[in-house]
Amino acid sequence: MIPTLTAFERSPDGGRGLARDMRIRWALEEVGQPYHVRLLSFEAMKQPEHLARHPFGQIPAYEEGGLTLFESGATVIHIAERHGGLLPADAQARTRAIMWMFAAVNTVEPSVFERVLVRILDRDAPWYEDRLRVLEDRIRDRLEHLARHLGNADWLDGGFSAGDLLMVTVLRWLGSATILDDYPTIAAYIARGEARPAFQRAFAAQLADFSKGAAPAP
Repeated sequence: MIPTLTAFERSPDGGRGLARDMRIRWALEEVGQPYHVRLLSFEAMKQPEHLARHPFGQIPAYEEGGLTLFESGATVIHIAERHGGLLPADAQARTRAIMWMFAAVNTVEPSVFERVLVRILDRDAPWYEDRLRVLEDRIRDRLEHLARHLGNADWLDGGFSAGDLLMVTVLRWLGSATILDDYPTIAAYIARGEARPAFQRAFAAQLADFSKGAAPAP
């Protein structure tokens, strides 16, 4: 069964591979699973057909046979559990990899993503600079701890896992922010993730969908 991924018809990220469907594309590419893509406009995302897939009217959504998922983290776990390569075979290492998946979306992502929103939506607000400073201080705290844990290792816990996949996609939202200049090991960690062939294939696929549109999923 070839799964179908629902994504933005015209992603707000401008084709930079930052939308959350990138996480699922990357996971599918890592495990060698083909997939279809269904592209939706913002208007279509609020229609009953899509709300049946995603009750909050967002993307991504993932359909595989009779299973429909709408959280990117849960979808990556599903893919990782069904295919080899994203979770270790050892039970304890496997649990630690899942722990890092939760750390990426629950501990690191909230302040990183809020920084993205504040910089886009609130630049003219009188409290903009103060709010940005608070968020960047919080992000620096997370990066300090993450860099300390990572040390000189390539990945968070042994070999590359779904935990690294989610963490890298979250950290990529920092873009070229000067904040990363103070954390060269984190910047190198992101670059290692982006250099993986599966990431490159997923990025190219998302960019192609943004630029040209995709054929409707069967």
